Amino acid sequence: MTNLEISPQQEVCPPASAEGSPGPCLQLWPEREVPLGGVRAMNVQRTLPQRGLPTIGAWCFLDSFGPDRTAMSVLPHPHIGLQTVTWPLAGHIRHRDSVGSDVVVRPGELNIMTAGHGVSHSEFAVLPPAGGELPPQRGLQLWVALPDGERHRGPAFEQHRELPKASGAGFTATVMVGELAGVASPATMYSPIVGADVSCEGAAVLPLNTDFEHGILVLDGGLTLDGQELRPGPLGYLGTGREELRLQALPGTRFLLIGGEPFEEELLMWWNFVGRTHDEVEQAREDWEAQAELSVADAQSARYGLVPGHGPGAGAEAGRIPAPPLPAVRLTPRKRAV
Repeated sequence: MTNLEISPQQEVCPPASAEGSPGPCLQLWPEREVPLGGVRAMNVQRTLPQRGLPTIGAWCFLDSFGPDRTAMSVLPHPHIGLQTVTWPLAGHIRHRDSVGSDVVVRPGELNIMTAGHGVSHSEFAVLPPAGGELPPQRGLQLWVALPDGERHRGPAFEQHRELPKASGAGFTATVMVGELAGVASPATMYSPIVGADVSCEGAAVLPLNTDFEHGILVLDGGLTLDGQELRPGPLGYLGTGREELRLQALPGTRFLLIGGEPFEEELLMWWNFVGRTHDEVEQAREDWEAQAELSVADAQSARYGLVPGHGPGAGAEAGRIPAPPLPAVRLTPRKRAV
């Protein structure tokens, strides 16, 4: 999935370290509404990155959208240096990419796209038959930063229609990526990481990896943790060193759990790119813009490739999303608050 902000800001994400972490804690980081431009024309709630909390493990981006009846309609656009994690909660999304993938992802199914050196893709809501009403659309879009040794690899895509379930004291969970409670996802990841969709009510205890930092985003219901109440909206940062998560949940509570080893590399994020330096991001932008001037044959072998079904004669699906202009300043690192 993509970041369609009209005027994206460059985010300098300083490295994290286990030594500098606060240990077990509960910090609430408010969501912010971000208007997306283009044909998608919708608002999302963004909880990563935050100015004082740019990453949780290798997770570097988290948007939630819906429920609403706005049809997703995202033309081809580029990515570098990351993995996109698409987790729909309601509605169906058609994904096409320059690797040659053309799939529909549904609630309970997972799309993982590894951008590496460069990839492009599109996403469109699956529309009902003529005259039918679009069902509610709701979902999560997440990015995982690739570590330096993996971020220049070739692009790849995988879809997992059946994911393993973990269960324990008062909870059940779909393990999207990584491992939880001894249950491992088949998704290919490149950092020690976990991501799970958890359902619970009443008293629940989830085992955690003490080497990880974790965060939770309540999707439905609400819960009490460390004497604080969490409702849908803010991201709860849990720090490091927790062996378990003890909570009291309302009926029908559902939340996203993410975590991983503190990411010890400085990141530079702008638009749909995760790099390390201003020059690298600037070059990625120039490569995407230059590709628009190439012939079809040359574009197919260029850095980002072509997305099938979006070329000449594709009607409303013809075209691409141009890159916004870069800010007229170079970047300086800032400190991580936690």
